[in-house]
Amino acid sequence: MNIDPNQVSNYVTKYADVLVDYSLKLVSAFIILFVGIYAIRLINRIITKVMIQRNLDPTLTKFLSDILIWALRILLFVTFISKLGIETSSFVAILGAMGLAVGLSLQGSLSNFAGGMLIIVFKPFKVGDTIEAQGVIATVAEIQIFVTKMLTANNQTVFVPNGALSNGTIINYSMQGERRADLTFAVSYDSDIKKAKEVLLNVLNSNPKVLKKPEPEVFVKNLTASSIEFSVRPWAKNENYGVVFSQTLENCKTALDEAGIAIQPYTLQK
Repeated sequence: MNIDPNQVSNYVTKYADVLVDYSLKLVSAFIILFVGIYAIRLINRIITKVMIQRNLDPTLTKFLSDILIWALRILLFVTFISKLGIETSSFVAILGAMGLAVGLSLQGSLSNFAGGMLIIVFKPFKVGDTIEAQGVIATVAEIQIFVTKMLTANNQTVFVPNGALSNGTIINYSMQGERRADLTFAVSYDSDIKKAKEVLLNVLNSNPKVLKKPEPEVFVKNLTASSIEFSVRPWAKNENYGVVFSQTLENCKTALDEAGIAIQPYTLQK
């Protein structure tokens, strides 16, 4: 078998050219990869710093930062394989099909994800607020992407899905900074209305934890078949609400007893 030296030389030259050309693509692709990784980290630090300076919610800052990082990583990966000469159209189509399949299988999670976004953006409550939602009264400990972590008064941890939370009624007891306690005391018809009202009002005014503005209120709420009902409404700071509620019950009972005013069974207490 005779080998043509010219043919061998042509093959060597041809494949050497291909190798050199691909080597240049390979080197340039890895340069893009390493520069891109560094650029993503730099962009993430800059964007995070800007969001912190704008006083954005920490949960929203971390979430947006994570989305930005993964979006840039995917873009960098596609650019990298494209530079290597790999066809990206089929790869993008595969990614789209995978995204659709994952989306269909995680509809509930996506609903919670969307709910978490709504909570983070519109802020119906924040970490540290006491809220009532989905049959739970608790303090918000952490707002996550899919669930909100809350801590009840008896130290139980409750996780509420953000989808249900964002679509339901939320009562935020902390948003206004002040809260009013609504209590009802029922006294006998033999009692002096003006005296009873004065006794109850003195109890509120003598409590340093009861706010002076808005002013505490005491008024006749209802005349039932067996008693006169007084509505007692002290205002307090959120952190003092529980103490004021309890002290008002105790001090009003003591003061009415000392004044010789008979208390009838409670008809309402909130």
